[in-house]
Amino acid sequence: MIGMTVLRAPIWFFIFAVVASPAVAASDAKINRDLVLEIDGRKIFPIGFTMPPLPDAVTPDGRNGIEELAAAGATFMRTGAQGGDWNEAIFQREQKYLDAAAKYGLYCMPFLRERSMVDSDAKEAQLRELVRRFKDHPGLGAWKGDDEPEWGKRPLPPLIRAREIVAAEDPHHPLVIIHAPRGTVSSLKRYNVTGDILGLDIYPIGYPPGANSLLPNKHISMVGDYTRMMIEVSERKQPVWMVLQIAWSGVIKPGKTLRFPTFPEERFMTYHAIINGARGLLYFGGGLESSLSEADRKFGWNWTFWRRVLRPVIEEIGTHSPLYPALVSADSKLPITTQSAGIELCAREVNGELFVLACKREGEAVNAQFTGLPASAGVGEVLYESPRKVEAKAGVFTDWFAPFEVHVYRFKI
Repeated sequence: MIGMTVLRAPIWFFIFAVVASPAVAASDAKINRDLVLEIDGRKIFPIGFTMPPLPDAVTPDGRNGIEELAAAGATFMRTGAQGGDWNEAIFQREQKYLDAAAKYGLYCMPFLRERSMVDSDAKEAQLRELVRRFKDHPGLGAWKGDDEPEWGKRPLPPLIRAREIVAAEDPHHPLVIIHAPRGTVSSLKRYNVTGDILGLDIYPIGYPPGANSLLPNKHISMVGDYTRMMIEVSERKQPVWMVLQIAWSGVIKPGKTLRFPTFPEERFMTYHAIINGARGLLYFGGGLESSLSEADRKFGWNWTFWRRVLRPVIEEIGTHSPLYPALVSADSKLPITTQSAGIELCAREVNGELFVLACKREGEAVNAQFTGLPASAGVGEVLYESPRKVEAKAGVFTDWFAPFEVHVYRFKI
């Protein structure tokens, strides 16, 4: 009888049901004039993880792992194929990642992996299949193209063809290309045509120090050096997203010494990348099995490192932080500068506030002087060091910096 009742329902009932339950709209991502990512009109500073916890994984406290990342202020996850080519199991896992991202307010960046180079009709069909399957999901933020193509000496035509296909199938999501810390500005620049967003992975922590880089600088300040290098590669026409270290092959392979960044190291590398122009950050290695303690292995992700080191860093720059609006704003045009040795800075203005982010490279501690602030800047708060403050007089203030120290100042202007 229930079935008969449904069958006899008037046609307007079904029309109303369809109209009353609209499909969730696909996300629309673009890069604005300040090289900031915007998704559905909202400015986003990508803060992500390669790889994140599995979609249904939980923390030691029993909370969904993706929900935990979002609660700290993260915005992105690098998902997709990992350790093997795309197959139906990975497609199903990706669907779960996208669903979890949409549920908790994050965005996925699926790695195209073997489908990131197109040199045959068969590979073109595979790439189109992948993009069509997920392009309309609200949890999609960007695509990740070929990994470290310059170092791998990838030929350009298959990468360019892949970018053309992605853009044709899905004009609403950019393609990200991540390089290794290898090559030169000119050799890397050749690959700009293969993506919309550029990046580089750099992992300074390990023994001997700085082994991930071939450059003379073996200090953690290499992060800022490589960020500036990528800004030069991009010619300031494409955003630069940097990939920073949780763990990597140089600390987990046989014969290597397992070593993670400390909180001050991770914090410095994070801010050093931002100060030098990064418009997004990804953290690599949270799920590398051989880096996990026995307790964390039960949960499939490095929640010990997250709790002790990374979550406090993300809370300073994430969506819930007082600094976040500055991270998605244009650089200030104020002539703020310093002549103090080893000090690097950037300044942003937003909502009547001036943020000055400054850090000290290796070397001696200095009492740095900053000039060029507006006359209206008086007492400034030192974020995350409450109740400490600094005072600007006639546009000038000073503050002490130890090596690899970061200070974040907020002034009312």
